[in-house]
Amino acid sequence: MSDPAAVTYFAPAKVNLGLSVRDLRSDGYHELHSLMVPLSVGDDLEIAPADTLTLRVEGADLPEDDGNLVFRAARAYLDAAGAPGGAAITLHKRLPLASGLGGGSSDAATTLMALARLYPAGVNLPALALNLGADVPFFLLGRAAVASGVGEVLSPTPVPRVALVLLNPGVEVSARDAYRWLDAEEAFTPALDVEGILAALSNGRPVPYLNALQDPVAARHAGIRGALSALTDAGLHSPLMSGSGSTCFALARDDAHAHDAAHALTARHPGWWVQSAHVLGG
Repeated sequence: MSDPAAVTYFAPAKVNLGLSVRDLRSDGYHELHSLMVPLSVGDDLEIAPADTLTLRVEGADLPEDDGNLVFRAARAYLDAAGAPGGAAITLHKRLPLASGLGGGSSDAATTLMALARLYPAGVNLPALALNLGADVPFFLLGRAAVASGVGEVLSPTPVPRVALVLLNPGVEVSARDAYRWLDAEEAFTPALDVEGILAALSNGRPVPYLNALQDPVAARHAGIRGALSALTDAGLHSPLMSGSGSTCFALARDDAHAHDAAHALTARHPGWWVQSAHVLGG
């Protein structure tokens, strides 16, 4: 039974409406250019004040100690705030793992924001977020943004509320592998046409985006190729892999179209994770 003092927080997923990998930097990181958007689907966290820090995970077989980004985020905040107390955290994992949807990063950012409400202190949340991972600052921002640098330079960008379908074929893709394969091929890409992407999203036309990691990953995972084809066959447009995979998505005319397409894909591919969603714009 839930702790009556617990507050439930929503940790949204994200997709990359285009991901360009411009170059490999001298420090070993990659120079990125991406339009990142939060979605209406995600994980939930229940957080209550406690004497110590504990984490329970439901819905996935994940560590419940400092092997989990949520636990590390909570510990980092509590330490920075001068150890004002602890927290009892329950993570309800609804997103697939290693899926390119930023679930772990979103969970970590949500934990930081929740603990800042529970134990207010003069803590530099963006610094803590960047220390936890390149995508965590985006979720701390909480809105659509163009990301550059290693993903930490964020320019908030209004994005239309478009409907889409997410499809994960059950393949786990390591981001480390995806970038390694890209580096081996030196398949770096030019900056995204953000204006063109936003215009296409507004008028429902095919979107001129790309994902630099898609070809290297799809070449090694037939499930990715199958997912992209299945989305097109379902009558959706502009299919793309999100992040380093393995979740792929495609755009729908509206929420009803996305819902119907997701229902049809679930019936056709019962072993795959399928969700309709919409972009949380602005």
